[in-house]
Amino acid sequence: MGHHKLQRFAENLTFHNLFQIPFEMLQKEGFVWRGRWHEYFGNDNPIVLELGCGKGDYTIALARIYPNCNYIGVDIKGARLWRGAKTAEEDHMNHVAFIRTRIELIESFFAANEVSEIWITFPDPQPKKPLKRLTSERFLNHYRQFLKPGGLMHLKTDSQELYEYTLNEVLAPANLPVYYSTNNLYESDCDDEAKLTQTFYEKIWLAEGKPITYIRFSIN
Repeated sequence: MGHHKLQRFAENLTFHNLFQIPFEMLQKEGFVWRGRWHEYFGNDNPIVLELGCGKGDYTIALARIYPNCNYIGVDIKGARLWRGAKTAEEDHMNHVAFIRTRIELIESFFAANEVSEIWITFPDPQPKKPLKRLTSERFLNHYRQFLKPGGLMHLKTDSQELYEYTLNEVLAPANLPVYYSTNNLYESDCDDEAKLTQTFYEKIWLAEGKPITYIRFSIN
């Protein structure tokens, strides 16, 4: 393991906005802020999640644009989360937090109706393992445990396969509402947050001429 990665893991332990709960402790004691996130943030503003947030590019960017929402980025990679957590602390972004966990355990951190909106930005498309896709019915059932009725879901991806799978094999068969979809976001008439910010890798893909796809939908 690289020296820089070890330094980041150590610094992660000092961040007040980054939660890393060992699985055994989570199972035994639960998560202290589950059902109480508004106490943690000190307000009743809507809570927005970014799942598989990586370095937290999107979480931080949206939090800057919308200070009247609370943002929580979730990822399993501690070295990546370090960047987002550090930026949020340095910039005194008290409406931003991060959780290091597997998405399979996400409902352990949120109670029913606690989350207003979920972003899934450039997840692993899992071409050979559809059940591991973050938009599979398996994962949508996790999100239903805490997403408010009518709460928005957003999928932004460079993977045409994941885009078509989500639309045609998950949402359509279940007759779930799709409010907007496009297989080429930056040539579309989309006018919501999907165009407001770009991740590091998104900029690279756009420079290579690779189209970005986007779906805005609901799961309940």
